[in-house]
Amino acid sequence: MDKLILVTRKTRLEALTERFNTQAQAKFYLTQAGLDFADYAHEHEVYRRSLEKVQAAVQVGLPVQVMERALVSTYLFAPSDVVVVLGQDGTVANTAKYVGHCPILGVNPDPERFDGVLLPFRVDGLRRGLDATLGGRATVKEVTLAEAVLSDGQRLLAFNDLFLGARTHVSAHYRVRLNQQKHERQSSSGIIISTGAGSTGWLSSVCNMASGMSRQLGGEALEPIHLAWDARRLYFVVREPFISKNSSASCTAGYVNEGTPLEVESLMPSGGVIFSDGMEDDALSFTSGLVARIGPSKQRARLVIS
Repeated sequence: MDKLILVTRKTRLEALTERFNTQAQAKFYLTQAGLDFADYAHEHEVYRRSLEKVQAAVQVGLPVQVMERALVSTYLFAPSDVVVVLGQDGTVANTAKYVGHCPILGVNPDPERFDGVLLPFRVDGLRRGLDATLGGRATVKEVTLAEAVLSDGQRLLAFNDLFLGARTHVSAHYRVRLNQQKHERQSSSGIIISTGAGSTGWLSSVCNMASGMSRQLGGEALEPIHLAWDARRLYFVVREPFISKNSSASCTAGYVNEGTPLEVESLMPSGGVIFSDGMEDDALSFTSGLVARIGPSKQRARLVIS
């Protein structure tokens, strides 16, 4: 390993201070909105203290580069880099798809505030995990990523899920095909394609909605869909498909396996997008004539868990 990359994030207070120019103005905004400024300030202080301890822990004789998460997508990671992410969980997810096969150590800066599903290390335990990683003794968990490849060559990865649809709250129009079946024209609120890591997130919300409707109508509760993080398949769901003279709804959910991608052709002259992990800025334009092929990526995230 030649270099260590420390990925950080802005706290809520930092983001508001940038927006309103000064912390005093940020405090005024929060107070006027009936929000607790002390909570924002406490979160900020805990994160700053954790960052100081982490910066000390990563001094292991390698060059260290500190990088705010907004810059991760523009950085060219080397195979010999080690990546340390000072959470939240979403910071790990939005870093993992850009680092290639570099090992990632997720650190929970505030265990009382964050569950830390993707943050197995506490600040005080980071050095032990880092030493194990550098010494080849760490336990690494591989995570399947979703991949969307457009017919013009553009590519987008997702740690949790991909969303394909319209940028605003209007209907998305497209043709969809799975397992070489006949293309079906659909009108919907978009398509969610979930990885195993993301199956307890957005996909679970869709399952909860369907289960609630089933119970209300006298049926049984539906079992949630869970995939192993390293499963080499994805699961897709069409949100609110509309049936009309020009649109159908027979292909609305299912597994996407290796070698049998989900194919979607955009019928949207403008406003069509594909974004990943809830980051609308991390998106591909998906307008009329473009075809997206979506399936498990050959690239996998490598999370150090101990």
